[in-house]
Amino acid sequence: MNIAVIGVGLIGGSLAISLKENGFADKIIGVGRTEKSMDKALALGLIDEKTDLNTAVDQSDLVILAVPMSAYDKLLPEILDQVNDKQVVIEVGSTKAAFLKKIATHKNRHRFVATHPMAGTEYSGPEAAIDGLFDEKCCVLCDTEESDADAVALVERMYKSLNMKLVYLNSEAHDTHAAYVSHISHISSFALALTVLEKEKEEDRIFELASGGFASTVRLAKSSPAMWAPIFMENRYNVLDVLYEMIFQLKKMKQMLIDHDEDGFYELIEKANEIKKIIK
Repeated sequence: MNIAVIGVGLIGGSLAISLKENGFADKIIGVGRTEKSMDKALALGLIDEKTDLNTAVDQSDLVILAVPMSAYDKLLPEILDQVNDKQVVIEVGSTKAAFLKKIATHKNRHRFVATHPMAGTEYSGPEAAIDGLFDEKCCVLCDTEESDADAVALVERMYKSLNMKLVYLNSEAHDTHAAYVSHISHISSFALALTVLEKEKEEDRIFELASGGFASTVRLAKSSPAMWAPIFMENRYNVLDVLYEMIFQLKKMKQMLIDHDEDGFYELIEKANEIKKIIK
């Protein structure tokens, strides 16, 4: 099977290397924004060849769109315009509902499957690609009733070949849940990093005093703005909903500190510990 990967960064590159390694793909064709990144992907062995978008789509059985969501409006319709009834197109973005509405009436919508492999790191670019990144992780397939059965079956086989657990949601539910389990985590990390950078002007002190807890909490703040700014905008209503709740919780904590309410803070932390029932 020939697979075109449009955007050979962390997710696209990791899919490319893993699908070639496990034998699902016979050839990986890469398409990127710059020659430099494509040359790097070739040198790293992530792709077998590089070419332009139209050639890659024409030569592929499966097209994987793995670019920032700000590029979807241009690239996804262009790809769908070109595919036939034997080809399948997927994307791997973090939000679904808004752009799915935009392509709902496209003549080749039935050859498209919306997916969200929920795996990643804070790094970006071809050099961030990792073989095995998706192992035992969750992948969400959205609005599969809008896609041809054979297209869905192919995508299911692909993700199962990566040892991923499949979950099926409608696009609205996906965006709501993604805001709570992923998007708010990134906003919190960005906010923490901005807070520390603003209050601690001596960068050496950050390096010297940063413990494992700080490093793990702020890790996501290293994530690419080109990727995350469009995600926040695309899913802004759900992100705002969870952000309002987080601000409410922070205000409660602030007031308890003002009031010297140690018992109240103890109870709040005790309640927060209930997350252990969900996340081991």
